[in-house]
Amino acid sequence: MRPIQPSEVKPNADYERVRDQVRQRILPIKAARRVQLGDEITLLFENHDTMLYQVQEMARVEQITDPRALKHEVETYNELVPGDGELSATLLLEYPEPEVRARRLAELVGIEKHVSMEIEGEGSFPAVFDMRQIDDRKVSSVHYVKFRIGDAGGRAICGGAGVEVVVDHPRLQARTRLTDTQLAALRQDLTS
Repeated sequence: MRPIQPSEVKPNADYERVRDQVRQRILPIKAARRVQLGDEITLLFENHDTMLYQVQEMARVEQITDPRALKHEVETYNELVPGDGELSATLLLEYPEPEVRARRLAELVGIEKHVSMEIEGEGSFPAVFDMRQIDDRKVSSVHYVKFRIGDAGGRAICGGAGVEVVVDHPRLQARTRLTDTQLAALRQDLTS
């Protein structure tokens, strides 16, 4: 999948004029890539379009106009655009109450060793977490992960193999089989 180019990011005034249309196009793309893992975890698989949208929204909110600052945003979000043989996702640990969130994020230390993707006929692929977000006392509520499934994993998904995402942390277990809609979205990403 091709990375975002700074030239793709519209100036804020231009983006403001088309923002509603962009949102109408992007929200279904994001919805098809959203995977709920039990009550506490959501995975949002990312691609070029979802990351370009994030860059555009950040530039809008933070009023980024300086080309160097914009280039930095693009470089940051390009880390989540999947490369060959990869799927990328934002992993969200969701706890609305602050007390529960503080307790659960401390209990889930080590979660980076307990998330994987199982592809029928190909095996299990551990999530590779961005280690800049890892702390030995608590975990962040937002993580960026990659599943390095390789060409064989990509071919299996594109060929119709079933996929499950698994969390097997001692304090949190979840297993979700991807729907046909979610698999179709991942196939589209793997072939783009």
